[in-house]
Amino acid sequence: MAEYKLEVTTGGRDYAGTFDHILVTLFGSEGQSDKTDLDNWGIDFKTGTSDTYTIKTSASLGKLLLVKVEKNPSFFLIDDEWFCSKIAVTTPEGETLLFPCYQWLSNNDVVELRGGKAMKAFEDDHPLLIEHRKNELAFKKSTFQWASSNARLPDHSKFTTLNVPAEIRMSKSRLEEFQSALSSGGLELKWKGLLGSEESWQTIEDMKTIFSYRKTEISEYLGEHWKEDDFYGSQFLNGVNPCLIRRCSKLPPNFPVTEEMVKPYLEIGMPLHNEFKRGNMFLYDQKLLSGIPGRVYHGEKLQVPAPLCLLYLNPEKKLIPIAIQVHQQPSEKNPIFLPSDSETDWLLAKIIVKNANMMSHQAISHLKNTHFLSETWAMSLLRNFPLIHPIYKLLIPHFRWILHVNAQAREILFGPSGSFTMSSLGVDGTLELMMQAHAELTYSSLCIPEDIRDRGLEAIPNFYYRDDGLKLWDVIHRFVKAVVGHYYRSNNDIVKDSELQGWINEIFTRCFLGSKSSGCPEAFQSVEQVVKFITMVIFTVSAQHAAVNNGQFDYQMFIPNGSLLLRKPSPTAKGQSSMKTILETLPNIDETVKTASVLYVLTLNYSDSVPLGSYPYERFQEPEVKRMMKEFQAQLSRLSEDIKARNGKIVVPYTYLDPSQLDSSIIK
Repeated sequence: MAEYKLEVTTGGRDYAGTFDHILVTLFGSEGQSDKTDLDNWGIDFKTGTSDTYTIKTSASLGKLLLVKVEKNPSFFLIDDEWFCSKIAVTTPEGETLLFPCYQWLSNNDVVELRGGKAMKAFEDDHPLLIEHRKNELAFKKSTFQWASSNARLPDHSKFTTLNVPAEIRMSKSRLEEFQSALSSGGLELKWKGLLGSEESWQTIEDMKTIFSYRKTEISEYLGEHWKEDDFYGSQFLNGVNPCLIRRCSKLPPNFPVTEEMVKPYLEIGMPLHNEFKRGNMFLYDQKLLSGIPGRVYHGEKLQVPAPLCLLYLNPEKKLIPIAIQVHQQPSEKNPIFLPSDSETDWLLAKIIVKNANMMSHQAISHLKNTHFLSETWAMSLLRNFPLIHPIYKLLIPHFRWILHVNAQAREILFGPSGSFTMSSLGVDGTLELMMQAHAELTYSSLCIPEDIRDRGLEAIPNFYYRDDGLKLWDVIHRFVKAVVGHYYRSNNDIVKDSELQGWINEIFTRCFLGSKSSGCPEAFQSVEQVVKFITMVIFTVSAQHAAVNNGQFDYQMFIPNGSLLLRKPSPTAKGQSSMKTILETLPNIDETVKTASVLYVLTLNYSDSVPLGSYPYERFQEPEVKRMMKEFQAQLSRLSEDIKARNGKIVVPYTYLDPSQLDSSIIK
């Protein structure tokens, strides 16, 4: 007689426990056990608990290969879902094997779990394991099916918010917190008479009182300093869209800024061409917006500016805007605005740049380049790797709810009253902008060391996104290199891993749309290639998403500093503007408060977030990998302390890449 001790852990998630029957069968190299109904005295499988059971067999089953788990309904006859975290099995020989599950089981569901160390396909040698691996992947590919809503954008899952599988569904608490925040904000806005009001704002100051209690340190600072050119310039580096500014060595031919125009803002005695040579000139160019038609608003087609903004790093090491051209093609009706123009002319020009910035930020830097890209990476991971694969174990925590989040985003943002529907571009224009941007997307632009170098921003001072981002990249890279190197000892191991190759090939075709010019590898040839790509993936879903998401309420809730909608065309001559013009150009009250409400829920700190470096689900059994995780956490902690110390010395802290505030995946 042989005895197998099972420790079955029920997750701590909402309503994870069950009253139903849980039946287990063990499969080994020498046979299998009888199906056993796990039943102790009292209540089994309570939320957040571990229960121990014994399965007896006539003899040892040999090497333990699989644990088959079945959930059958009890006499209640309702679907009492159960979240099984893991099962640890101690064999008669004294070996303890971990069988990770982390899945919801409904009535009559059956799962077969692999245990022990992570295994690649070419390492499986037992027929039962080979067949199990094959069947698991076939099932996953039938479950996670691709959909394409636009041939020029990355493919996505076919799921809607109504049919997302339980294993990748947002938690009930997350959904409840989201809805509660949205509802409470809506009630306040309705009570104040703001929601539904189509009137223009009477003063800029009125826009600061949208919410009574929803404020942050930075949103308050911005409300007082938003007109100041040096604070305005700093946002191109440390605001919500630090992805577009670049150093320039000369002006583009369609931006005819002259020496006389900008001489008052340059260092005394320093000609413009010398400032270009010294590396002090920077360009913000929204040429992607050029030619995209705006939506129809109250019977007229809205104008979509595509501005250029020249910025100068002055002797005080402050980045300031010194010239703005609202449209790409110069003409008499497209003047170059300067700080010496009237206060409202210059203010309106800066607002127009901010409008273009917010449209590209929301559509490209945020939605497309973090949410949509990561969805294809997650889909390919779910389709091409079994649960036992080391790359699956490493990456799945970073794709926690992305399929559900994106299904919700598509339904809300592109819906009848969604943010993109209300923008100057409208849904069609937004999609066109995203398509044009995707055609120019490169793999290197997603890797922050290369992106910073390509944009010539290695030395510009007070660029905290760069400083923190490069350090984070390095910490993530060291961790990934250690884990990947543990499982792949040679480049040949990479080449012959068919599942790994299937993952990257599907990303190449489904995400980068088969574009060789993107620089995305079609196949992996080396360990170094894999390490870099996985580093990019983890950085994107954690750090990069935080950089372009978490500051939205701080910087864009105050609508003059970032609006998706401008109601009036841009001025065709100087001296035409007034504060009344600006207020009539900005969104009306209802349009403003709806955007502010959405930005609040997108940046809310939810209670069940999982910080970068935390791995609450135990997927790896290997002690070496667990040590690597602890070192990863220690390095992130040290970086967090350094960032906090730096932030204590600056007026406007940059917290978005503080590891202690980073989610490990995109959950909002």
